[in-house]
Amino acid sequence: MRRDAAPTPGERIGERIIAGAMSGTSADGVDVALVCVGGRGTSMTARLLHHHHRTYGPVLKQLIFSLRAAESATLSDLARCTREVSLAYAEAVNAAIAGAGMTAEELSAVAAHGQTAYHAPPDTIQLLDPSLVAARTGCAVVSDFRRADCAAGGQGAPLVPFADYIFFRHPERNRAVVNIGGIANMTCLYAGGTTGDIRAFDTGPGNCISDHLMRTHDPAGPGIDVGGRLASMGRASGPVFEVLLKHPYFEKVGPKSTDGPEMIRIFVDAVRTHDPRLPLEDQLATAAALTAWLIHLSLYNFGSEFDGEMILSGGGVRNEAVMRHLRRYVRRLLTTDELGVPSEAKEAIAFALLGAATLDGLPSNVPSATGASRAVVLGSITPKPD
Repeated sequence: MRRDAAPTPGERIGERIIAGAMSGTSADGVDVALVCVGGRGTSMTARLLHHHHRTYGPVLKQLIFSLRAAESATLSDLARCTREVSLAYAEAVNAAIAGAGMTAEELSAVAAHGQTAYHAPPDTIQLLDPSLVAARTGCAVVSDFRRADCAAGGQGAPLVPFADYIFFRHPERNRAVVNIGGIANMTCLYAGGTTGDIRAFDTGPGNCISDHLMRTHDPAGPGIDVGGRLASMGRASGPVFEVLLKHPYFEKVGPKSTDGPEMIRIFVDAVRTHDPRLPLEDQLATAAALTAWLIHLSLYNFGSEFDGEMILSGGGVRNEAVMRHLRRYVRRLLTTDELGVPSEAKEAIAFALLGAATLDGLPSNVPSATGASRAVVLGSITPKPD
């Protein structure tokens, strides 16, 4: 199954095992999916062999949040954070390999996204030292997926539409594939459509505002509103909600992408200005209502009233306050689990497919989603250590 080099054009591709490794904007840790990938391009197949999650330690997590909130850092902090993130990635990959009863020799590569530190296209920074990951895992590493798309005039995000198309396209049904992580993103797949028909974009905040509120009000707590319990106890603030909806980002149509610190900033500013005494439960309820409404609003990017299925993944699926709103807006809600793709592993699986495309020398951005001028090969390859 192992391949040490990219195949030549036209070479028949057998199955190979790739470790997709992903840490999202929520910065809770690293997900690794060991994936058996067959085929090429959008004809790829993927079979999940093993999934492993490694939580970031509290010191690293705080360093990431501080860096992202300030949008600045000392060179020493930036270097230290990059190293610690890379070590966390390597440890997560090694644990996944061991958990699957495999060896590094059986992997073709690790496809690692890195930790987003800043994203304001065309500028984007993902923290990762691929040479360190390669040295600690003994595997080739595919990394730095966003910048080739940015260099072609794109947003560098979202990148998962490539995998969404492979997994969820349908000959007769329109489908909206939504991942509610720190940021919520949507991929619009038209019935019988091609990759050129895809529309995809970040709808706005997912869990980032809720997580920020929980970290701020309970620094020693879990950092999340578990199950949306507190949000379900509150009432959304009409004045804050109305002001938030007027933000220019939400009035744009795709392609567009955003980042957690920007979404947190506009929420905090709106509360401070229009309802400064708003209780925590009501702030959480407002954040949940905003996340769900923006997902609902984004369905109109299909060009008509949405008549298909919405397929959900990400931590937001476990927030009952968000889900309660979505059930009111959308008639047919599914999770990726119901279609054979484990929600907690979906994004990591997507990066395994992106890594496979890079190894094959094939483009995997979707210009209609990112706004790039052309399809490009994403990522850079760091060879496996001798």
